[in-house]
Amino acid sequence: MRQHPISPVTEPLQYRAIGVVRGSYVPADPAQLTRGMIRTAEGTEIEAVVLGRLLTLMRRHLDLETPHLWVVYPRSREENQLHLQMVGVWEPSTLSTPGAEAATSTADEPEADGTTAPGLEHSGPTAADQLPEGDDYFSIRGELIFTRPETGDLVIKVRQQPRPDGNRPVPFKLQLRGEIPLEHLRHFVALDLRRHGQQLAVERFEVIGPVAQRGNRGGRARRPGADKGGPAKPKGHGRAVTRQGR
Repeated sequence: MRQHPISPVTEPLQYRAIGVVRGSYVPADPAQLTRGMIRTAEGTEIEAVVLGRLLTLMRRHLDLETPHLWVVYPRSREENQLHLQMVGVWEPSTLSTPGAEAATSTADEPEADGTTAPGLEHSGPTAADQLPEGDDYFSIRGELIFTRPETGDLVIKVRQQPRPDGNRPVPFKLQLRGEIPLEHLRHFVALDLRRHGQQLAVERFEVIGPVAQRGNRGGRARRPGADKGGPAKPKGHGRAVTRQGR
């Protein structure tokens, strides 16, 4: 049984974008909980939608007037504005009854790393709700496609596994804040980030290896099997790990 809402990494080139945000969920329409915003302690209001069976859990077991630690998928819809897809809640101290345990949160789409969305973990009524990484922590793994160290702007492309019906979701891009040198462009990177207002800022990054490019980029040949929906194989094993101050 996992003791953490974010699954451990199982593949070197495992794409994903997931995190946790503590706040109160305010639906746009009290009769329809699927769309609204998460209001954080510092007053930031983040646009959000509710996915999967989390909706049932919210209706039956959660007091929406109080803050909770939500498990979310981040998206960049507009510049300097974060959008969150809510797929779970981490609160083992209060969600430990049989009914709450059965109401496991599952998203309507596969997580970016190919797994299903995290559900509630039963750790007993006295288990701490705090995570080692703290609130507002995000883990993002993908291809660095843009970086401008002098301004602290960077963009990561994240690919998702095919859906159960065989359809392949379109890769999405995340606009982030941080300084990653230009020589790591087109490399697969693993990022630890912290939310500050509407932005995700890099606290630590690791360069895993170069990403094989498609044949229509720079005349490079397309590698067989590199677009089968799963993680591509790295060309090399050189790594660089860097910590960044806030």
